[in-house]
Amino acid sequence: EPEKVVYQGLIVEVVQQKMQEGDKQKVYEFARRSPGTRLIIVKDGKILLTKEFRPELKNWDFRLPGGKVFDSLAEYNAFLATGQDILNPAREAAIREAKEEVGIAPTQITHFATSACGATMRWDLYYFLISSFNTLGSQKLGQGENIETNWFSLEEAKSLALSGQMSEDRSAAVLLRYLHTRKERQSYEKQQA
Repeated sequence: EPEKVVYQGLIVEVVQQKMQEGDKQKVYEFARRSPGTRLIIVKDGKILLTKEFRPELKNWDFRLPGGKVFDSLAEYNAFLATGQDILNPAREAAIREAKEEVGIAPTQITHFATSACGATMRWDLYYFLISSFNTLGSQKLGQGENIETNWFSLEEAKSLALSGQMSEDRSAAVLLRYLHTRKERQSYEKQQA
């Protein structure tokens, strides 16, 4: 049965869908938000993080750079209706965010992970690893964006994620997973040499 949008705001909508559970039919309700993208940018054993003033925190926060895949719910819903793979527009958004928020043009970009928010809130974040890029020079920030970029050692990045100075917990977890898989891969390569 088709879903029914019962509320639509600027960035979130509430959706109801009838579901069959055994011999009973129930209404399943969830909130949906257009997905985002996050960037893991590495170079010479360092990782680029942003320091951004976040109004919802009323404070500065360390983050993986990133932004929206679609600018509006209407654009996202129109894309969903096509049935196409969302990884392509997510990759395009990652490249756009790298240029605007960080001032780089990726030459090697790989999908690393997708984080689903949960069953009742659908807000996926697509994480991309950028391991090669050209420097463009400067950021092209939008109105109201206050973002600084800084390079950190892998240990410093791990410390920021574990200490809570990176408040987006999903991104902190994915960053820690990246650091762990990188360490495991290096250990394996060392054993093979």
